[in-house]
Amino acid sequence: MYDLSAIRKDFPLLEDFIYLDNAATTQTPLPAVKAMEEYLYKYAANYGRGAHRLARMTTDRYENTRETVASFLNSDVTGTIFTRNATESINMVAYGLQWHHGDHMIVPIVEHHSNLLPWLRLRDQGVEVTVVQVDEEGVVDPEHIELSITDRTRLVAVNHVTNVFGSIQDIRKMVQIAHENGCQVLIDASQSAGHMPLDMNKIGADFLVAPGHKGLLGPQGTGILCLRDPDSISPMYLGGGMVSSVSIGSYQIEASPARFEAGTPNIPGVIGLGRAVEYVRDIGVGNIEKHEATLAKKAASLLAEIPGVQVYGPKDRAGVVSFNVHGMNPHDVAIILDQTRKICVRSGYHCAMPAIKGVGLKGTVRASFALYNTIEEVEILAETVANIAELVDR
Repeated sequence: MYDLSAIRKDFPLLEDFIYLDNAATTQTPLPAVKAMEEYLYKYAANYGRGAHRLARMTTDRYENTRETVASFLNSDVTGTIFTRNATESINMVAYGLQWHHGDHMIVPIVEHHSNLLPWLRLRDQGVEVTVVQVDEEGVVDPEHIELSITDRTRLVAVNHVTNVFGSIQDIRKMVQIAHENGCQVLIDASQSAGHMPLDMNKIGADFLVAPGHKGLLGPQGTGILCLRDPDSISPMYLGGGMVSSVSIGSYQIEASPARFEAGTPNIPGVIGLGRAVEYVRDIGVGNIEKHEATLAKKAASLLAEIPGVQVYGPKDRAGVVSFNVHGMNPHDVAIILDQTRKICVRSGYHCAMPAIKGVGLKGTVRASFALYNTIEEVEILAETVANIAELVDR
């Protein structure tokens, strides 16, 4: 049974706000906050540095999170790396691959800037980058990926779910096409990890990235990079914790995952992330997916019925609904929603400027849902947007 009332008690902010900006960041449940508090108050020490009991306890709890995350995503523990966010994870792949002049990679236009800019910069190294177009609903046709592959293509990078349209991409088909042509694939799971079942091995991705602070309900400053083959990229950072021996003449780098985690990590954040992932796991990610899909479908339907309101994206979508009120700037709509009903939504380009400009828009209002949102909140959103649209008509 999906006990929504019990879930909402773990997110105190929901008592005062209708929070519909979950594609940007979700709220973190009390059990995860308490896990971070326990670390800070009862055993805080550095990770992997020291033989005393507090250092050992810290290291054990940190590594427990790695096992939890690896199991949740069905990634190998040795290839499960902790980062600051999905952006850093993508950059670690972009910098860690050994590119050569004339190499080629493919990325759709609908990507978040974090899964676009690192690849565009490769052009400075002589790498050819093909930006694949999408349809009006933000869906990538796998055939367009196939038609773009050349004998120099090394990588395809694509998001699983678009953060603008809520479109769910056929990533398994894209991985199949890429692998048949000898290419690696990076999947940006920023809008799918924690929102729907995600199995790295079944997908077949070579690289999978996710932030901790979205569907996984962890704190900001945490991210994940899953590597099918840890030897496929070189470390982006060098420093403490990732070497086994150092001399003036040479140094020996540790095996994965240590080789990719130089310096002191966000220890409380990672420990909180581990507890948050357990929270998602215990509720059941399949249950969460069903709940959020119901909310998104209802929101899109109600908003589309309002005169003067345009809704974007496919009918079968993830928990993201973008829309506009005719004659109004998206930021103004968002401010009115906040000031009149304490409804928190995102407005603007959503860090996906080419995607939005590509369909002739100057931004949208975006409502995005999480496991704790309700049908009543969706109805209040639609009612308030209707009132705004009616004022414009006057």
